[in-house]
Amino acid sequence: MVQAQFSLDESLWAFVQRSRQYGFQNQDELIRVALGKLQQELDSLEMSADLYAEVYAEDVDLQALTDSAIAGWPE
Repeated sequence: MVQAQFSLDESLWAFVQRSRQYGFQNQDELIRVALGKLQQELDSLEMSADLYAEVYAEDVDLQALTDSAIAGWPE
């Protein structure tokens, strides 16, 4: 396992110090679980964005609707 060193603000450090209160074995487990959940969320958002982009690219009506909605907006 790779080790890392990073800085936290006081409120995040206080949260990490309460890791056992939340049912984690130690601070390392809390960090690993939190980062794993963040990674899953970001992967899911990326997949969703890709699907929306694919739908948009294939839907001429949606492109026209979007173009009409932004017409006249400052650049």
